[in-house]
Parts: sequence; structure tokens; C-alpha cells
Amino acid sequence: MVNLVFAKPVYSYTKFWQMIGRGTRLLESHKIKPWCTEKDIFLILDCWDNFEYFKLSPKGKETTVQISLPVRFFGIRLDKIEKAIDIQNDTIAEKEIIKLRQQIQELPKNSVVIQESATDLLKIEDDNFWTKLTREKIEYLRATIKPLFRTVSQTDFKMMRFQKDLLETSLAKLANEKEKFETLKDNIVELIGELPLSVNIVAREESIIRLAQTNNYWAKATDGTFDELAEKLSPLMKYRDGDVQALGPARFDFVDLLKTKEVVEFGPEHSAVSVSKYREMVEKLIMELTESNPILQKIKDGKEVTEDEAQELAALLHDEHPHITEDLLKNVYRNRKAKFIQFIRHILGLEILESFPETVTKAFEQFIHTHTNLSSRQLDFLNLLQDFILEKETVQKRDLIESPFTVLHPQGIRGLFTPAEINEILELTKRVAA
Repeated sequence: MVNLVFAKPVYSYTKFWQMIGRGTRLLESHKIKPWCTEKDIFLILDCWDNFEYFKLSPKGKETTVQISLPVRFFGIRLDKIEKAIDIQNDTIAEKEIIKLRQQIQELPKNSVVIQESATDLLKIEDDNFWTKLTREKIEYLRATIKPLFRTVSQTDFKMMRFQKDLLETSLAKLANEKEKFETLKDNIVELIGELPLSVNIVAREESIIRLAQTNNYWAKATDGTFDELAEKLSPLMKYRDGDVQALGPARFDFVDLLKTKEVVEFGPEHSAVSVSKYREMVEKLIMELTESNPILQKIKDGKEVTEDEAQELAALLHDEHPHITEDLLKNVYRNRKAKFIQFIRHILGLEILESFPETVTKAFEQFIHTHTNLSSRQLDFLNLLQDFILEKETVQKRDLIESPFTVLHPQGIRGLFTPAEINEILELTKRVAA
């Protein structure tokens, strides 16, 4: 007997019967599988009441088309240009046209879709096209060029999403849509408020982050205000607290985990403080010593230091409170691969040193962006795997066929992915959890 499982809701009547047809078609003698030597009867397991749905709605329904973020971002900028032209604000129109053309230049040249649209893109490379944007030209950009942005995948989507939100808010202000502006502005304020000032690179923009939380700042906001926020804060959105995507309707029976405040011990008396407090103490000490220490000044000036100088600096810092060591720095900054001088450069703001959670999160986001055909259950598996690695900081191949992964499928990863896909996922885990 063969099982056919509906593991998600299906709304297309045609697709519904295609799935049944493919699952119940007769065996071909030259394609006999070890796990299916005969196929005389089958059982359909309908986990989402699809049969019941088609009794009530025999014709099904058309699912809405999801528009990708890069396409929406381009479209909103085009809308803003059109509005600026309508109200004869040439300054804003010209500024946004420059940005729009830059977006077009960043389309992936190696994409087959882009290569096939070379003629369409050639038409807008001429500066004369942009001299005066008529209704016809704007419609050409909207109908022909805008859809090409579905090819964009190699980008920081958190940064782009914030830029898109800012652009949409600036458009509402330009169009004098006061109620819409207030709603969108409140969302921007909330996003900015979630930026963690405990992160060194974020703390550099503390003044504008705090200003953007005040009503007076927004009362005086101009179009340039949105440009400044986009330039200074959009690259920081990857550090934003609470940016966790929902996993959807799936429910898991996991054992509750108790989180405890992490502490770090240092010195001969084993003094203990929280990790965040220790980082604050370390960063304050290094900033103070930089004023007088020639080795730190050399690093701050972007010059290379010798191994002897690095050891001398390490000895000096180790003698100072709170006993800075490479092992402790690896612990509190959650980066096991970085070297001592890299931590110093990070503290001085000369090098962005990603923490282990940031490295893992970015790697999984990139994997998902380059695999656009993943099902909702496969996405659930990848989210679960990411959380597993973040908690354990390691993962073995055998873990993927055991709990908690067997909650999603009795065979774990083997039941959800093809052998080729499994190999890709194993390579991903080796890269981030080696």
C-alpha cells in the first residue's frame, strides 16, 4: 500500500487532482523503487481538509501572487518620482531618478532573465530617456523594467526592507496623506527603537537613533531626513532586536527551555559579571588606554602590528581590570574564530566582527534566498535547524534524523529533502558550525 499525504492546503482544483493523479499513477516496470515494489491500493492522508474544502468550493480559488521585496521597492520609488513630477517638485524627482537608475545598474548581469531583456534595458541607458519622464516612459518602466527586479537575490534584505519602509513613508508625506504618514512613521520609529545600542557599530549612531524617537524630529522632517536615516541606519537593521519571523501555523511540542543570564568570570578571585557588563568594561578600558598606548594608537591609525606588539598589548590588557584574554573575548563576543587583534579592531570600530548568531543567521538567510522552491515544511525544518545550531553551536549528521527534527517528519531530514538537497544542507552546517 502507498500513502499520499496532503501536507499543505491546496486551493487550485486542477492542482488538487494533478497531485492525486501523480501520487496514484501506475508503476512503470523499469522504474520500480525499493520502497514501492507494488502499487495496488493507496491511502490518502488529508491533513488540511482539502477534500472538505472542494466539496464546499468545487471550483477552488485563485491564490494571490506574492510580489518580491525588490520589485515593490522599485515600484514605490517609481510612484514617488511620478508624484514629484505631478506636484512639480523637480528637486525630489531628479534625486529619486538618480537612485532609480542606480537600482537598475545593480540588476544581476549574469541572470538569464536580465540577459534576455538586454534590448529593453538598452532603451533606458540613454540619458535622453530620463531628461523628461512622460507618462508613457513611466508606464514603460513600470510594465517592462519593474518585473525584472524579481531576479535580485544577493542583497541585504533587512536593509532593503527598511529602505523600502522609509521610501513609502516619504511618499506619504510628499502626497500629504497625513493619516497614512503617521501610521508608517510610527512603524519606522518602532524599528529604529529596536536597534541595540550595546552593539559597538550601532552605538556610533546613538544620537540620530535617539533623535528619531522624538516627536520634534518628525515634525521638522524633510525629504532629506529620510535619506539620512536610510544612509546611516539601514545597514544596521541586521542587528535589530526581536526580528524573528513567525513559523506559520505549525505547532511543536518542545520541552520548555529556561534562559539564564550569562555571566563571565575573570581574575584571580573569579569575579563574575554579566556578559554585557563585561563587554562594557572592556570597551571602556580600551578606549581610555588608546589615548596613551602607542600600540593601540597604531591599530587605530589602521597600521599593522607585529606579533611581539600583539603579545605586549595582550600582556598589558591582561594585567588591567577586568583581565582581558583572547579566550574571554571569544566567549563574550561569541566568535570562536577571531584572533586577539581582530577583537581590538572591532572594539575600536575598525572592523565589523560578526558574532556566531549573526554568522549563522546570515548563512541560513542566504541559503533560503537562493532556494526559492522550498515548501513551508522545509522552511520550518531550516528554521528549526538554525535554532538548534544557535543553541548547541554544533550539529552532527545523525542529529538531523533524531528529535527535535523528527517532529516535522518521522525520518527527519530524509523525509523532507532529496539526497542532493541534504548534501547542500550538510555543507551549510559544516560551514557555520565547524
